[in-house]
Order: sequence, then structure tokens, then C-alpha cells
Amino acid sequence: MRRGVNWGQMLASYGVVLALLALILFGAMRYDNFLGSFNILSVLRYNSMFALISLGMCFVIMTGGIDLSVGSVAALGSVVAAYASPYGLVPGLVAGVSAGLIAGTLNGLIVTRLKIMPFIATLAMMLAASGTALLLARNQSVAVSYATAFTELGQGNLFGLPVPALIAVLAYVLGSLVLNLTSTGRAVLAIGGSEDASRMMGLPVERITFLVYLASGGLAGLAGVILAAQFGAGQPIEGVGWELFAIASVVVGGTLLTGGAGSVGTTLAGVLLLGVVFNILNFENGKGWISLSAYWQSVIRGLFLLAVVLLQAHLTHRVAGPVAAAPPEPPVR
Repeated sequence: MRRGVNWGQMLASYGVVLALLALILFGAMRYDNFLGSFNILSVLRYNSMFALISLGMCFVIMTGGIDLSVGSVAALGSVVAAYASPYGLVPGLVAGVSAGLIAGTLNGLIVTRLKIMPFIATLAMMLAASGTALLLARNQSVAVSYATAFTELGQGNLFGLPVPALIAVLAYVLGSLVLNLTSTGRAVLAIGGSEDASRMMGLPVERITFLVYLASGGLAGLAGVILAAQFGAGQPIEGVGWELFAIASVVVGGTLLTGGAGSVGTTLAGVLLLGVVFNILNFENGKGWISLSAYWQSVIRGLFLLAVVLLQAHLTHRVAGPVAAAPPEPPVR
């Protein structure tokens, strides 16, 4: 029998998109130039870095893991890319991404081979990457070379859009294709649902888990390259707290922290939602009605995040409740 549309499930899955659209509508009605091209392109350019690390975090969390090292790895990638920038755009890009891939490789090996909990393994990598970035940079920013085209990765435009935003969109398209159309994507969700059951089904649990940490490290390194190119310097301490932003974006996007369910598209919506919240707070400060310091802005963003997560959890329980309580249908004979 054909069933009707489950609007509660739709709202639980895509509530972040509705919240994003509501915020954009609010900003457009309240602030001048909120939907101006300069503001839109600035938001897209800046949040592309967070979009990249959130994409990697999404896949890690869908397997039931966590990667606390993405912020520090991005900072390390920015420093390495800055040192390689005098040799050109490609060497700078390859150097920064390679630094991230090395960190991701180590995370993957520690989790899969040494059987260390992801929280502990990536926490150790967070400290190691941060210390390495500070050592390489001698505790200061590392200026990039403007004699090459390296800064185009962060400051350039293509087809009227910021290059970093186009890179992020391409990454998300590839991520969506992998998750929805490949056996690897199905294995990621299966491992997050039950690692033991995945092994019994013959899935390569260790290989898939290693690959998601490798991808997370590589995307963090790419975010670091964009960081250096966008701000003109490798910054060894800039990535502090980025892992929390990535986790928040993934959770707001509806991906379960327990693994086994998630969406690439709604993760991107989560990134944009948090980015628009920050943008609205800046506009509110500019109106002069209130004056919010960076500390109060962090408090407000945190409360907003908590409200969205609680709403999504409530909707998810409402959807899951009737399904769990319903008796199984009799088999067709």
C-alpha cells in the first residue's frame, strides 16, 4: 500500500534548510545590503574553509568516529602552503594538502591498526599538528608570496564567484556522489550503524574507516591552503575551535553523532546557517542598537546552535517514536 508523505520526517531531515531560508529572509528584511553581491560573496568566500572541514567531519561522524584534529591540521596546512607559495600555485596547493593527508594517514592508522579510540587518537593529532605548525612558523605568521598566482586560490574569482566557494561546491558534489552512488558510501553508513554487523557482511571496515580519516585530513589541509591564500599568510593558531564549528555544522545538518545516518547536502546547509548567524550579528552591531563583543556573539551562536539541535532531536524522536511502536507488517504469502 502506498503511504503518504511523512511531513514530520521531512521536517526533521530538512529543518536546517528551512531555518537557513528563514534567517536569510529575516536578514533581507532588516538590513540594507544584506543580499548585496559584496556581502553574499564575502560570506561564501570565508565560509568555504569551514565547509571543507565539515565535509570531512561529516563522513567521519557517519562512521561513528570523530576528528578533533581538523582545525590544527588546517593551521599546519596553511603554514606549509605559505612556505611553498614562492614556487607557485600548484606547489603551494600540493604542499598544504599533503600535510593534511599525512595527518589523516596517521589518524587512520592509529584508529584502525592500533585500535585507539578516535577521540583520543585525533586529540593527540590535534596537539601534535598544532605544535608542529608553531615550530615551523616560529610562533608567528608566515607571509605568502604575491609574486606567484598562489593567492588566487583564496582571493580570486572565476565566473564571478569566489574560487574558494567553487572549490567547496566541487568537493560537496563529489562527496554527495560518493555517499549516494557508490558502495563506499553505503559502507560508511553501514559501519556507523553497526561495525560488528558490517564485518559479518564482509565489508572492509578498516579500509573504509582509514579512507574517511584520510579524506578528512586532506580536506583540512585544503582548507589551510585557502586560509593562507585568502589572508596572505600561514597562521599557526588560526584553526583553534574550527573542529567545534565543523561538528556543530554536521549535527545541525541532521547527521547523528552515533553514526549510521547523515547527509552531505544538509551539512553544507548547516555550515551556511552558522555562517549567516555570524553575519547577522555583525550587521546587528552595525545598526548601533546593540553592541555585542566577540564574546557575546559566541554565546548567542552557542545558544542558537543548542536551540536548533534540540528542535531537530525533538522532531527526530517524534518521527522515530511511531515507527518503533508500529507492529511489523505480516509477510506476503
